[in-house]
Parts: sequence; structure tokens; C-alpha cells
Amino acid sequence: MMKISKDEILKRRSKLSPIQREILEKRLRGEINSGSQLEVIPRRSQISPTPLSFAQQRLWFLHQLDPTSTAYNVSGFLRFTGSLNVTALEHSLNEIVQRHESLRTTFKMIEGQPVQIIAPFLSIVLPIVDLQKLPKNQLEQEIQRLTTKEAQVVFNLAQEPLLRPILLHLSKTEYLMQLTIHHIAIDGWSIGVFVRELTALYKAFCAGLPSPLPELPIQYADFALWQRQSLQGEKLESQITYWKKRLDSLPCLQLPTDRPRQAIQTFRAAKQYLMLPKALSEDIKALSQQEGVTLFMTLLATFQTLLHWYTSQDDIVVGTDIANRNQAEIEGLIGFFVNQLVLRTNLSENPSFRELLERVREVTLGAYTHQELPFDKVVDALKVERNLNRMPLFQVKFVFDNIALPLLELTNLTASTLNHLDTEETTLDLFLRMVDTEQGIKADLEYDIALFDASSIIKMLKNFEILLNTVIKQPEIRLNELVENLAKVEKKQLTDIKIRRKKEYSNLLKDVQRKAIMTIN
Repeated sequence: MMKISKDEILKRRSKLSPIQREILEKRLRGEINSGSQLEVIPRRSQISPTPLSFAQQRLWFLHQLDPTSTAYNVSGFLRFTGSLNVTALEHSLNEIVQRHESLRTTFKMIEGQPVQIIAPFLSIVLPIVDLQKLPKNQLEQEIQRLTTKEAQVVFNLAQEPLLRPILLHLSKTEYLMQLTIHHIAIDGWSIGVFVRELTALYKAFCAGLPSPLPELPIQYADFALWQRQSLQGEKLESQITYWKKRLDSLPCLQLPTDRPRQAIQTFRAAKQYLMLPKALSEDIKALSQQEGVTLFMTLLATFQTLLHWYTSQDDIVVGTDIANRNQAEIEGLIGFFVNQLVLRTNLSENPSFRELLERVREVTLGAYTHQELPFDKVVDALKVERNLNRMPLFQVKFVFDNIALPLLELTNLTASTLNHLDTEETTLDLFLRMVDTEQGIKADLEYDIALFDASSIIKMLKNFEILLNTVIKQPEIRLNELVENLAKVEKKQLTDIKIRRKKEYSNLLKDVQRKAIMTIN
């Protein structure tokens, strides 16, 4: 066998698309079963109607429970500076809609079953709101008002379109485009696909050229049909058997809340943020590499330690999202592929953090290997009774996003992607999202405001950072020592607060006395 040089390997890797590199890296880490790409997804013979994918079915079902919810509205932004060709931009949006059937899909009931209805053609209009005459002190307020209002408009899944663009004209050379799409049509991976295609199409259309993008090998509905036909028989039973064994007698996290849980969840959410220092972020990466685990696993182990501290439970259950794109044909598709996995870690017998990392690694890789079973089928297999005041199987989720969005390089424009707008709704008690940035690892903790106060969540994030600072220096530290150290730090913080407040009260009293003496004199 011919030996391939390291330079040749690096050369070949550099030619891969960002998504292909991500799949390769996941496979090398053991997160993707190498046999999963051997199956080829065929094109379907019937265009429409077609069955829903399992992921679509999950969101469709939740929409039927609460048709007025905006919890699954995804709203993202592109900021343009320079000479914007609005016609080319609108043309690019419509070309993307025409390329991807998922963006022309609605959902209807036929013979008692929900199905995908795919429109052969759909024309999207890009409305323009002129804000150029507003003074600067009012402009930001109006942007916030308009974008929040747009993000909170409810979608009807039976009516097209399930995406809404709007362009805010801020000044002669400044524009902000907001694109709001229902989650049933898009996921995080899809956003990268969208940005890459928009870049290529806009450049071509500005130059008066046709679309340079190749025809897609399949469409989302092809995947949906293949998924349902593929996940049967022995393959289905193997997946069900694994999850039934793994999640037998699943506990419920008993988090200390600021208010008792209501009979029906209100879905109102808020967020608190944490930016880990660059040095700490690099130390966490170094520890992960040293221990042979991914950054996700190290952060998850620390988060589960934090949950152990708050609940005093050893059996810690956390949900996570998985891209669920293991076939080459679907890497360039826009659609909703994400599945939810349940990660259950045993923290009993006072393990060292190093031992806990190994447990988390085993749990995570086992879940990745059995990721194809849809979350709802796991719920059904375990015969979990659905409750109106909490999510089934898990109430806390952790997601680490390590897929960077591609750069926007557009003709005569400086363009950048901005964070998505929060819908202020949640189906979870807690949802910790983390992302690796150039400045350091950033975290945002979304929480149910019916259960928690902002002060409690701020303290939780501070405790999370304390744990991270401890484990990078002492990976051999035992769980009980970690908990004791955290208790000592929290006690010291409370003492410092009392001392500070006592000084403030004393100074205030002195100030009042001084003013009283001056008044008398």
C-alpha cells in the first residue's frame, strides 16, 4: 500500500468543504459511525405529498399543542455596509428558496396523517423599511422594536411561506436584513449552508451571471422518506434496546427553584451571559486534549458537576442536540435534521474529575453511536407520560457550538452575520449554550423565569466558572472536594457581601450624621 505523506493529507483536507471537514473530525473523534455513510439516499419518485421526517414530526406535534407559540421561530441578521444591490439580494433569496424544497414546504393533514406539501414555486418579496431619517438616539430603539416584533409573529405551518425576510435601511450605506424562519425548516448547520449560497449567488447576480451552484443531489423530503424506510426491523430494535437499557428508571433533576413549579408551563424565558477569559478557555482546551476528550465533553462534565452541587443527586441527566447529518448527500441541504440525545452520567462513588471525564466520554460516544433513533421514539419506547409542566426525559439541556459561520464576502459590500434574536420562550428549565470565539468561550444560560430569578442564574454561572478554574488546575480532584471548595467560595462571597453592606450602611449613617450637624450649625 502506497504511503501518503503528511503534506498530501493536509493538502487533501484543505480541499474539503467546511461541512466535510466537520464530518471527518467527528469521525476521527468517534462521534460518527464509519459505516453510516455506506447507505445512499435515493431520490423519491413522488414530489408531494411526502411523510414528515421524525424531526419535523416532533416540531409539528409541539405546534399542534400550542399554535400561538413562537418558541421555534429562528431569527437571524445580516448587516451590510456599502453599495447594496437590493435586486440581486432579493433574487439570491428566491434562488435559495427554489433550490431547497424545505423552504417551500407546508404541512397538512391527509387521511389523519401530517404530510409535507411542497410548492413547485414560491416567490419571496423583500420588504424595505426606511429608517434613514431617524436620529441616532431613536434608531437603535426602533431597530429593536421592529426586529422583536417581526421575530414574534406566529407561523401557520399549513400556510406558506415559513420564512420572512425584511430589510431595514439604516443610512445611505447601511442595511440590516432580518430573516425569520420556523425551526421546522432550518437548523444551525443550515445557516452555514444559507450564508455560503447567498455569497455565491449575490456575486454572480451582481455580475449578471447565472447561478454558479451545482444541482443538489437530493432534497430534504428524499431524506425524510429514506429515514422512515431505513429505520425499521433489526436496526430500529437495536437502537430501542440501547436507549431502553440506558434510560431505565430515569430520575428527574430536583433543582432548587426560586418559585414552585406550576401545573402548566408558561414558556417565558430570559438569559444571562458569561464570557470565559481567553487564558481559561485555552487551559480548558489543553486539558481536553491531554485527557483525550472533546471540549464538549469537558464542559459537559463540569456542567453535570455543577448540577450535582445544586441537586445533591448522583444520577445526572442532561439533553443535547446532535446535527444528525452522517450522509454525504445531505451536507449541503437546508432543513431540520437535528435530533435530541439524552446524556445520563453516574457521579456516584466520589470520582476524580479525570475519572468523571472518562465516564462522560463513554456516555457521549454511546449516545452518538445510537443517535439515529428520534427523540420522540425514545419517549414512546420508555412509555413516558407527557406532562404539561415539563419536558419528557430531561429538563436541562447543554449544547456546544463549534461550527463557525463562513465569512460573507460580497461585491462592493462589507457584510457580517449577527447573533439570532431570542424569542423569549423556552420549553426547558435551563438551557446552557456555549460557543468558542476568538475572545474566549462564551456561554449563555437560558432559564424559565417562572422558576428562577436572574440573581440565581448569575450565581450559577459564576459557580460554573469557579469549577472550571478548579478542574484545569487539579484534574485529580475528587467530586466531594470540588463541592466542598465551591461551598467555601460561596460562603466567602456571602461574607464579603455582608461586610461590604455593613461598611456601606456605616458610611451612609456617618453621612446622615454629618449633614444633620451641618444643618444644626
